[in-house]
Amino acid sequence: MKHTLRVSAAAACLAALGAAAQDASLPSGYTCCNLHYSGDWISDGNWGSFPMIPAGTPIKVLSYGSNRAHVEIDGKNFRIGHDYGRNQESLEQYIAKLVVRENPRPKIEAYPGGIREAIRLGKLTQGMTREQAIIAAGYPATHRTPVLDAPEWTYWTERLKSYRVTWDK
Repeated sequence: MKHTLRVSAAAACLAALGAAAQDASLPSGYTCCNLHYSGDWISDGNWGSFPMIPAGTPIKVLSYGSNRAHVEIDGKNFRIGHDYGRNQESLEQYIAKLVVRENPRPKIEAYPGGIREAIRLGKLTQGMTREQAIIAAGYPATHRTPVLDAPEWTYWTERLKSYRVTWDK
């Protein structure tokens, strides 16, 4: 019986170490950009009419599911859905864009006042760079904006209402 207990204890230790190693591989850091949510749901549509989690909020990925990531943002549990862009990128690639190691807030504070205010409100304003637009409104859904160097991006205010951003030199 002692032998069985040792094997069970060893197996438990190995399982705990495996779980710890798996947890260490899950990303954590800060939200890259403003993320909009409804209840505990964040869609890759990032509908601008919903309440907002500000850029630079602590985020930790807890697990991946089928087109869903379970995350903790500022101590609260959320689900991030990868519905619209899943044919263009994997869930892990999408989440890697949202979870950044470096807090973007110091960068935001260095922007001109009007840009800072637009980001705080989750709005786009004329004169923003692409990086500033992403911080303010999130990544555009990849099913309509598959590449970020495109001359036009599509954002969504609601599920069926979109608007376009045109980039010039």
